[in-house]
Amino acid sequence: MENTFPMYKVDAIVQFFRTYVLTGQEAKHFAKSDITPNTKADVIQRLYMRVLHLLYGLRPECHYVAPLCEDIQCPTLHEPAIPVMNVYLSMCQFLPTCHTYDFSLNDLLNPKPKRTITILSGIQNFLHFRKQRQELFAAHQLTFQADMDKLRAYNRGIKEAEKKIQKLMIIPPEQQAEAKELAAALKETNTATMQESQEVTALNEQVAECKTVNAERSQKLSQKKLEVATQKDEIVKLKSQIVESPEEIKNEKEKLKENIKNVKNSKELADEMLVDLQIKVQCASQGEADVQLILKQLHDLQASICKANQQKEEVRGLVTLSETLQKDLKSIGNEECQLKRALAMKLDKESKQQIRHQNKKELKAQHVQSVIGQYDKIHEKREEIVKRIKHIDSETRQFKEKMQNLRDTCNQNSEKAQAIYDRLLSTLEHYHKKIEAIVMEARAEKMKMKMVI
Repeated sequence: MENTFPMYKVDAIVQFFRTYVLTGQEAKHFAKSDITPNTKADVIQRLYMRVLHLLYGLRPECHYVAPLCEDIQCPTLHEPAIPVMNVYLSMCQFLPTCHTYDFSLNDLLNPKPKRTITILSGIQNFLHFRKQRQELFAAHQLTFQADMDKLRAYNRGIKEAEKKIQKLMIIPPEQQAEAKELAAALKETNTATMQESQEVTALNEQVAECKTVNAERSQKLSQKKLEVATQKDEIVKLKSQIVESPEEIKNEKEKLKENIKNVKNSKELADEMLVDLQIKVQCASQGEADVQLILKQLHDLQASICKANQQKEEVRGLVTLSETLQKDLKSIGNEECQLKRALAMKLDKESKQQIRHQNKKELKAQHVQSVIGQYDKIHEKREEIVKRIKHIDSETRQFKEKMQNLRDTCNQNSEKAQAIYDRLLSTLEHYHKKIEAIVMEARAEKMKMKMVI
């Protein structure tokens, strides 16, 4: 059968077990001669014990203890075999994880070089795999801890937001007295309006009754006027026929005058009653208008409180954004200053190089060709520097564009915040309308109950 793990060299095996498994004097004394050409059984047994100690926490002293569940006769005879058997049993349980299934007792008592190399290479491969898995597990633990910290932070933020929402929903203690006073005033105004509305309804009924009475009286007057007119006609006819005594005529005229005076007095009384009723109706309407004004003031107070809190939060967010943008601007300004300094240094270097070349031309007219070649090289360098300068200019333009983009994003964020503010105002108005509808329904139900009572 072919091995499913790589076969390591003896030097690599010795180095690995010295560094990762053995400690102290055992690591110093463990050498290549312990494995090849003649493997030492004591060293290999101790090495297996250290591997088991590393993996399972079984100390080497534990292998020298016999099990308590068995009654052994002459335990002194079994003492040399106890550690070997314990190591053998534990290695038989461990080595299948290293893909070595044919471990025998001979590998402990009389180990062979090739066999021990295969077993140790399998153990080394498993330890390498274990180390990698431990590192991955540690990385996962770190990420998990970071995620847990983030989750805790988010939960804290949610709790703080809930507390803030509760604070915003609860009326502060400074304004509770005003709210109580306004609530009491509202109750008083509601009771007053209820009473005034009842009075108004009663007055309306009285006005309707008075109108009916006035209509009846006006009909009676019109009938009486018709009767008077008919009687006058009849009197005129009778006068032409019969000459009456003047005393009877005077008595009839006085009776008619008294009837007319009584009708006029009743009309004036009805008019006065109408005027009083109209004044009372106007007072009731003014009371309702006052109640509506108080309600509007309450809604305005609540809206102003909510607006103030929202504006504070928006101001804080905008302050943080402005601080970050100012930091970005400062960093961009520093970069621009650095680039300008670099350009100035490069220009100074170019001017110095040109002065040197001119001096060389004056001093060394014989080396014109070499100077021309150097000048060409310098010209090429100058072109490169010009390209760099252009590149730096493009970078500065990009920085300016980034600045403009940041300003645009700030404007967009401010517009979004304004839209959110408008939405909140609309929702608050809708909520207040619902509350008003509920209050009106409650008032109607109270009126119905009172009417029933």
